[in-house]
Amino acid sequence: MAFPHRVLLALAGVSLATSTLAADLRVLASGATKALVDASAAEFERRTGHRLVVEGGTAGAVTRLALAGEAFDVVIVTQDGVDALARQGKVDPRSVQPLARVGIGAAVRQGAPTPKIATADEFRQALLDARAIAYIDPAAGGSSGIYLSQLFERMGIADRIRPKAVLVDGGLVADRLVDGRADLALQQMSELVGVPGVVVLGTLPPEFQHFTTYVAAVGQASTDKAAARALIEQLQGAPARRFAAEHGMQAP
Repeated sequence: MAFPHRVLLALAGVSLATSTLAADLRVLASGATKALVDASAAEFERRTGHRLVVEGGTAGAVTRLALAGEAFDVVIVTQDGVDALARQGKVDPRSVQPLARVGIGAAVRQGAPTPKIATADEFRQALLDARAIAYIDPAAGGSSGIYLSQLFERMGIADRIRPKAVLVDGGLVADRLVDGRADLALQQMSELVGVPGVVVLGTLPPEFQHFTTYVAAVGQASTDKAAARALIEQLQGAPARRFAAEHGMQAP
């Protein structure tokens, strides 16, 4: 069936508009929040027609990547990271929104002994008894690794922890439990919960706990700031918050 010329032009216009709307939306997300973005991706893509391209890493690594000129539409890092990006004109400071705060927890391999960590003394003993302790390498810029290295100094046990530390550049520290390289893993709760073959012992004792708040911002160079803002709004919505709570994240 032949279409009139005007109809063909209209159809071409619809096709062009759809192609424009379906552009990729690039997200740089710190490891503690990547699961939240991944869990929200399918609904966002269905609702908007955009495809999310998500890249994760430690908060420090993501911040350095963005500062170096990596293209992005949305970035999710710590407040300090966003402040650094704002000073360099990399994000729209009016777009900054808190998403979640996350504390640090401990985990062991499934089937292994489960040390107590509820009190300061119990946690200290668990650290000293462990054969090998996996946590994020502070040099990689991970929030938990930086804090834990300072905590061990404050506890006066840094010299005893250092020889048995299994430092991880990024990703899931609990993987080192599964492959046998460590028997205790310390990382933010959102990166421990749900790892197959792992048992989460709980969060660090209150006197040793440290929460990191993660915030999202729209890239100043984003070609679709409306879509970027829509993603941040979805990450603050009820379904995303339920997922966050189930995976060790708290409301900011």
